[in-house]
Amino acid sequence: MVGAGDGRGYKKIIVGICVMEKKAFSAPMRQILDRIKAFGEFEILHFGDRVILEDPIESWPICDCLIAFYSSGFPLKKAEEYAALRKPFLVNELEPQHLLHDRRKVYERLEMFGISVPRYALVNREEPYQELDYFIEDEDYVEVHGNRFWKPFVEKPVDGDDHSIMIYYPSSAGGGMKELFRKVGNRSSEFHPEVRRVRREGSYIYEEFMPTGGTDVKVYTVGPEYAHAEARKSPVVDGVVMRNPDGKEIRYPVLLTPNEKQMAREVCIAFRQAVCGFDLLRSEGRSYACDVNGWSFVKNSHKYYDDAACVLRKMFLDAKAPHLSSVIPPTLPWKVNEPVQPSERLTRQGSGVIGSFGQSEELRCVIVVIRHGDRTPKQKVKLKVTEENLLNLMLKYNGGRPRSETKLKSAVELQDLLDATRMLVPRPGVGSDNEAEDLEHAEKLRQVKAVLEEGGHFSGIYRKVQLKPLKWVKVQKSNGEGEEERPVEALMVLKYGGVLTHAGRKQAEELGRYFRNNMYPGEGTGLLRLHSTYRHDLKIYSSDEGRVQMSAAAFAKGLLDLEGQLTPILVSLVSKDSSMLDGLENASIEMEKAKTRLNEIITSGARTIPSNGTSECPWMVDGAGLPSNASELLPKLVTLTKKVTEQVRVLAKHEDENLAETSPYDVILPYDQAKALGKTNIDIDRIAAGLPCGSEGFLLMFARWKKLERDLYNERKERFDITQIPDVYDSCKYDLLHNAHLNLEDLDELFKVAQLLADGVIPNEYGINPKQKLKIGSKIARRLLGKILIDLRNTREEALHVAEVKCNQDNCSNSTKTAKANTVFPPNISIKTDDIRRSNTTSEMSIDQDDDDNKETKYRLDPKYANVMTPERHLRTRLYFTSESHIHSLMNVIRYCNLDESLQGEAGLVCQSALESLYKTKELDYMSHIVIRMFENTEVALEDPRRFRIELTFSHGADSSPLESNDGKAASLNQEHTLPIMGPERLQDVASYLTLEKMEKMIRPFAMPAEDFPPPSTPAGFSGYFLRSALVLERLVNLWPFHKNAHTNGK
Repeated sequence: MVGAGDGRGYKKIIVGICVMEKKAFSAPMRQILDRIKAFGEFEILHFGDRVILEDPIESWPICDCLIAFYSSGFPLKKAEEYAALRKPFLVNELEPQHLLHDRRKVYERLEMFGISVPRYALVNREEPYQELDYFIEDEDYVEVHGNRFWKPFVEKPVDGDDHSIMIYYPSSAGGGMKELFRKVGNRSSEFHPEVRRVRREGSYIYEEFMPTGGTDVKVYTVGPEYAHAEARKSPVVDGVVMRNPDGKEIRYPVLLTPNEKQMAREVCIAFRQAVCGFDLLRSEGRSYACDVNGWSFVKNSHKYYDDAACVLRKMFLDAKAPHLSSVIPPTLPWKVNEPVQPSERLTRQGSGVIGSFGQSEELRCVIVVIRHGDRTPKQKVKLKVTEENLLNLMLKYNGGRPRSETKLKSAVELQDLLDATRMLVPRPGVGSDNEAEDLEHAEKLRQVKAVLEEGGHFSGIYRKVQLKPLKWVKVQKSNGEGEEERPVEALMVLKYGGVLTHAGRKQAEELGRYFRNNMYPGEGTGLLRLHSTYRHDLKIYSSDEGRVQMSAAAFAKGLLDLEGQLTPILVSLVSKDSSMLDGLENASIEMEKAKTRLNEIITSGARTIPSNGTSECPWMVDGAGLPSNASELLPKLVTLTKKVTEQVRVLAKHEDENLAETSPYDVILPYDQAKALGKTNIDIDRIAAGLPCGSEGFLLMFARWKKLERDLYNERKERFDITQIPDVYDSCKYDLLHNAHLNLEDLDELFKVAQLLADGVIPNEYGINPKQKLKIGSKIARRLLGKILIDLRNTREEALHVAEVKCNQDNCSNSTKTAKANTVFPPNISIKTDDIRRSNTTSEMSIDQDDDDNKETKYRLDPKYANVMTPERHLRTRLYFTSESHIHSLMNVIRYCNLDESLQGEAGLVCQSALESLYKTKELDYMSHIVIRMFENTEVALEDPRRFRIELTFSHGADSSPLESNDGKAASLNQEHTLPIMGPERLQDVASYLTLEKMEKMIRPFAMPAEDFPPPSTPAGFSGYFLRSALVLERLVNLWPFHKNAHTNGK
C-alpha cells in the first residue's frame, strides 16, 4: 500500500481527487473530505486542473482510491486511461459516465435494470427539421410510432447536458408551453401561452407528464445501501426559486419508501456510480426515475456530511484494508470540539389556538368544500340540421357510422364546424324567408357561428357540440354494390358559457390569501413555511368543469403565494375527480319530484305547508323561503324580461348591421381566452367601446335573453316554467355586475323580482322540505362525504401514530437508543411496528382501505436531517372545488342529519342560531364554502374521544348586497366588477365541543363506505411508509460493500 505512516504501524490510504478544481473545492466536497481526513486513516491528494489537463497520465500522482467524475472541461477519456494504468479503487467507475450524456441511454439502462421510468418515446432526427413519417403532431397530442402522448407531456433533448426542457399544456387548460431551464437568478422556468407546437430542430424524448403535487425529489446515494432525499418546489408550478436569507435554494429532506430505497440501490448499481444523484417523480402512489445526474452531493446538511464520510470511509477500508475495523468510533473525530449546530427557532407550526379549549390544542386537519368563482351564464343552443355539410361533418368524426352521435371539442373539429356554418349562415337581410321556422333556424345558425368565433381562437373547454342523427334513408353505395344508410337529419346541441370571469379569478385568489393568513391559527404567513418544509400535506381536487378547475388554480395561487399564469398551477397542483365532485348521481328523480311540487306551490298560489314545523323552525315547512306572493311575481318577471330582451335586441341589430358591411371572416375585437386565464382585471378597452364585458358580443347576449324569454313563459299553453327562474336571476346578476355600463332600463327591477323568486326556488330544488333535502343531499354528496370521513380518520390515525412514537422515544433508555442506533437493517426489509391502531366503535373504515391516501403523492419531512424545531408536526389540508349542487347537498346533510330515522334523538351538528342564519341566507353564492377543521388536544389520553375536536364554519360566498344599493359600494363595484366574499360563520355554539366520534356517527349513514371506494393500485410498502419509518433510527454505519464482487479494479 502506498502512503505515509502515521506512527500506528500502518500506512495511510491515499485518496486521489481527480476532478476539476471548481468541483474539488466546492463546499460539500470540502466538508466530506475534511471529515474523511479527520479519521486519521487517509491522505487526501488533489490532482489539480493543470495536472489533469496538461500532464500525461504517466506523471499523474499514484493513489489507492480514486474519486473522478465528469464536469464541464474534464477529460474523461484521459482519466479512463489513467485508471487502466494504475488500477486504483474507483468510487465511481468512469466508462459508464459516458451514458449520462445521452438521455436515451440513461432510460435504456434504467429499464434494463427494471427501474420504473415515465412512459416515453424517442424521436431521432439526423438533421434539423427532418420530417419523420412516424411522428404526428395534433392540437392536443403527439404520436410516435403509434404511441400517443396527450398533453400535458414533457419534451426533453436527448443531449443530457441540454437542460432546456419543455412542458406542453392541453387546450382544455388554456394551452401554452412552459420552458424549464437551469436557475437564472430567481427563475427556473418561464410560461409561454402562445407556444403550442413542439420543437423540430433536433432529437427529443417525449414522455408522459407525471402529476407530482408541485414537488420535485432529488435522491443522493453514497453506495447502494445509503440514500438521502430532498424535495423542493417544482419549477413546473410558477418558476420562482425559493431561497433562504443566504441566497441558497431551499430544499428539505424527505423520507423514502422501502421501494424507493431499493430503486436508489438499483440506480447506483446500474450505472456503477457509488455517489450518484437522480430525480424521482412521485405520482399517484408510484415512483419513477426520470433523470440520472452522476456525482452529486447534498448541500448544507451536516448530518448528511457525517453519513457520507462514514460510508466512504467504510468503502475505502473494504477495498484497500479489509483487515482494519470499519466500526464507527463512539464520537466522530470532527465532533470532539465542534459546537452544537443551532436549530432553527420556530414557533410550533399549527399549534396556536388560545381560547376556551386551551393552548394544548393543535390544528391537525383543514377540509374545505368550495364553490367556483363568478362565471358567465351557461348557455345551450339546440337546432335540427339537414344541411349536407353538417351531416358530412358528423360522419367524418364518428367514423362514418350513420346512427352514431358525434362530439366536437378540439380546435380542429370546431374549426371544421365553423367553416361549414359560415357557408350556411345567410347574410343579414339577404335571402331571408318570411317563414318563422326558417327565420329561427337562420338565427340559431348565426348564434352557432358567433359562439364558435368568440375569442378569435379555440382555447379552453367552454365550447362543445353534439351532433345526433335523427332520420336516415337508404341510398345506393358509391361502388354500386347494394345499399347503405345515410343520415338526413340530425340534432345539433351547442353548449357554451359558464366561463370563469376575471372577477371569479380575483375572488378565488383573494380567498386563497385569506385562508393563508386566517385559517391556520398561529401561522400567519407561516403556513408557507410549514408547506415548504413538507409538514403541510396539501391536496386540491376539482370537478371536470373548466370554471371549477380555474377557481382551484387561482385559489392555490393565493394560498401558496405563487406567481404567473394559472395553467401550470392547474396542471401541477389540481387533481380532477368528476365522480366525487360532478353530476347529480342518482338524485335526478327525487329532484324532479321536488321541482314538480315546487311548481304546484308557486303556480297555485298555495301557502307553504307545515311538515312537523313550528314557528321557531320556519324551515320545517314544504317550500320554505318562497315569497308569499310568488304567483303574482311570475307575470311581472315575464314582463320585465321582455323589456330587457328588447333593448338587447336593438343593440344586437346594430352589431348585425355592422357585420354585414365587413368580411364574414372578420371578428370584431377578438377576446383572447388563453391570455385571460390568469387575468384579474376587467377589459377596459371593450368597456370603453360600449361592448359587453368579457368575450360575449351583443348577438350572443341577445340570444341569451331571447332564450330566457321564450322558455320562461309558453304563451300558447299559458304556462310558466319555474326551472328558468334561476337562469333569469343568473343573467340579471351577471349583467348588473359586468354590463352596468350598457344602462339597460328595468334591469335592476328585474333583478329584485328574480332574486325574490330565486331565493325561494333554488334551495327547494334540492328538496321541498328538510327530510327530502337530506335524502337528495346524501345521494349527490355521498362520495364526497365518504372522502371527508376518510380524510378525518386518516389524520387521526396518523396523529396517534406520531404520539405513540414520541411516547416510545421519550421512554427509551440511553442504552436502548444506542442499540437501535447501531442496528443494521438488511436491504429490501420493511421494518414494521406493532399495530397500534385502535378499534373504534364509531367507524368501521380502515386506513388501509383509503384509496385517497394510497394514491395521493406524499412528501414527509425526514426528522433525522430536518433543521426545524418540530419535524414531527404535520398538518393535512384537503380542498374540494365543486359546483352549487354539491355545496347545497353537503350543507343539507350537515344541517339535517339528525332527522334520519337511525339518528332519532341525537342532537344535530348545527346549533339553533346557525340554523336560523342559514334559513335567512337562502343563496350559497360564488365562492361559498364549508370548512371542517380538526384539532388534537395533546393533553388528553390517546383513547379519549375528546382528544380530537371538530369545528364547522361556512360562508355563503359572494355578497350581492352592493348590487341592491346605489351608494359608494355600487360605484366601487362598477369599477371592479367583483363582489366581496363574506367571512366565515360558526355552525356551532361557542362553548360546544363536537368530537370526531360524534361527527363520524352523524355523517356515516349518508356517506359512501370506505370499502366501496376503488381498491388502491399501490406498490407494496408505500402506504403508511412515513409512519413506520418514524420508528427506524438508522445510522447506516455497518453498510454492505458497494458492488464488491463486481469490481475489477485492484485492491
